Amino acid sequence: MSAWAKHQVFEKNSLILLVGILLVVAIGGLVEIVPLFYLKSTIEKVEGVRPYTPLEMAGRNIYVREGCYNCHSQMVRPLRDEVERYGHYSLAAESMYDRPFQWGSKRTGPDLARVGGKYSDEWQRAHLVNPRSVVPGSIMPGYPFLAERELDVKHIAQDLKVQALLGVPYSDEMIAKVETDIVAQATVDDPGAAELVKRYPKAIARDFDGNPARVTEMDALIAYLQMLGTLVDFKTYDRKANVR
Repeated sequence: MSAWAKHQVFEKNSLILLVGILLVVAIGGLVEIVPLFYLKSTIEKVEGVRPYTPLEMAGRNIYVREGCYNCHSQMVRPLRDEVERYGHYSLAAESMYDRPFQWGSKRTGPDLARVGGKYSDEWQRAHLVNPRSVVPGSIMPGYPFLAERELDVKHIAQDLKVQALLGVPYSDEMIAKVETDIVAQATVDDPGAAELVKRYPKAIARDFDGNPARVTEMDALIAYLQMLGTLVDFKTYDRKANVR
């Protein structure tokens, strides 16, 4: 039987064609999936990446609650124009403790993957209260109420417990110290700041909202924003990558 005659068997019999398609797709799927069962992790370990502090976790929850991900992405693609504007392309490890990921699907506003430390706390406060006071053409709504709302810390320990069940390396000590760590991170010269940094390296401890009298939702959101993109030392990372 010629090759053409064999091919006609598939063309003239839809059932045989369907079985053939399913067989090819199944083989292709197994080739992609089976190797993953032999890997402990598909994410490259990168020095510096750590779980969120309780205050940063609270800020991330507020970020999600207010729908910030609808207009801002947190993923710099490895394209020249993006790298030149935002900085080093995003690494998978930087999002390994995000559930869900905040990669976003559109950019009405700029990408925020590297926004940490780019602006001062004062700028962030002014921008959140009235975006047009610092970016005249902005169409972002204001969030002045964040500075008025005291941060509800009751459920943050539970958030950390759930994250720990999902594989985030929160220890019992971290969960037990949630409220202490929140106050320490949002207060200037708090005696607990040193212990906070031991548990969460590179954690920034200061008064983020300009109101030292209490810890507000503005404190939490700015703490989260100021952390984004600051954990990995890309000079060291690129040097190690080139050596490999």
